[in-house]
Amino acid sequence: MKLKNKLIVGLVAGAAAFFVGLNQQVSAATVNNDYTLSASEGSSLRTSNNVIIAHATGTYAPAINNAIFEKRTWYSNGAYVQYIVGDGGKIYRVGAEGYQAWGAGSWANANAPVQIELAQTYDNAEFHKDYVAYVNLLHSSAIKYGIPTDVDSSAWRGVKSHLWITNHVWGDHTDPYGYLATHGITKAQFAHDVQYGFSSSGNDVNHTPKPTPKPVKPANKKQVDVTYAMHQRNGHWLSPVKNAGSGANGFAGMPYSAHDLLYVKVNRGSIKYRVHTIEDGWLPWIHKANKNDTVNGVAGIKGHTIDGVQMYYTTPKGENYQQAYYRSQSTQRAGYLGTCADNGSIAGYDSWAGMYGEPLDRLQISINDHSNF
Repeated sequence: MKLKNKLIVGLVAGAAAFFVGLNQQVSAATVNNDYTLSASEGSSLRTSNNVIIAHATGTYAPAINNAIFEKRTWYSNGAYVQYIVGDGGKIYRVGAEGYQAWGAGSWANANAPVQIELAQTYDNAEFHKDYVAYVNLLHSSAIKYGIPTDVDSSAWRGVKSHLWITNHVWGDHTDPYGYLATHGITKAQFAHDVQYGFSSSGNDVNHTPKPTPKPVKPANKKQVDVTYAMHQRNGHWLSPVKNAGSGANGFAGMPYSAHDLLYVKVNRGSIKYRVHTIEDGWLPWIHKANKNDTVNGVAGIKGHTIDGVQMYYTTPKGENYQQAYYRSQSTQRAGYLGTCADNGSIAGYDSWAGMYGEPLDRLQISINDHSNF
């Protein structure tokens, strides 16, 4: 979901309920305001009313967990949206409508009066309830602000996925389509549903018969192995690690040591990666893995301390969508920091692994359609 810009701390207006409004009928949907930012929290900047943004969290966790986290870390993490939908069709509010949230970069935040996260679940029955609430919230929010209900059109107004923002403005996030596809929802179906909304019973309010859906292709998930290694600062290359496991062989790096170089490679698809160093900030993206090529084959600069890592995995065409899940540990903290997803979709720890100013001493990576951490 989130690639943000920090703005100004300020006003958050309050409302106890939200109305799922359709042209033909209106039904009330109560919003949980337990985790809404207070009057002294959040951005004070008003939005232009041009887009409603559809996100997915990217992690299989209850929506309430995301709401709690965004409430607690809205400023320190620079990440929050207006609504999070999940837990069987529940709606949790964090930010204020009409004021900028920090969910998809400067342009998107300034033009979206409402940004909405969809929490992820493996339960199909729960997903259906979540999906109806999510679609109706997107649909009615667009109507409320005079925004077209079409999804991802070429126009600069309408309901936009985070993927559309990536493709047309900035970023590298692809939600919510990867998650929707796991429950059989295509881009076309999502666009149709958001355009027309659902009735309170969950039935489509558009009375035009739907075309017969095409048969769903069999799952085509492939095993992806990721191999990676770190170089001790002013030292030598440590043994490479394949995927993520437990014990001494389950991570790259050396506990309580600083590192200056990293390489990452996969056996399927492609991966790009970069590092942040204390001395230089973020360095350029690397697309190869060759420890003997310190210019284009590894990330980092010899002698400079890595304190952050970012990566992005691209799934081969025709295969089930997978992404890089990764986490790190620093020399100054016990235990791993939060898990990251390569498309920035895990609330709270979603754009890079590490902690500024703290040498990164351990790194774990896994390529999958879900996080095992």
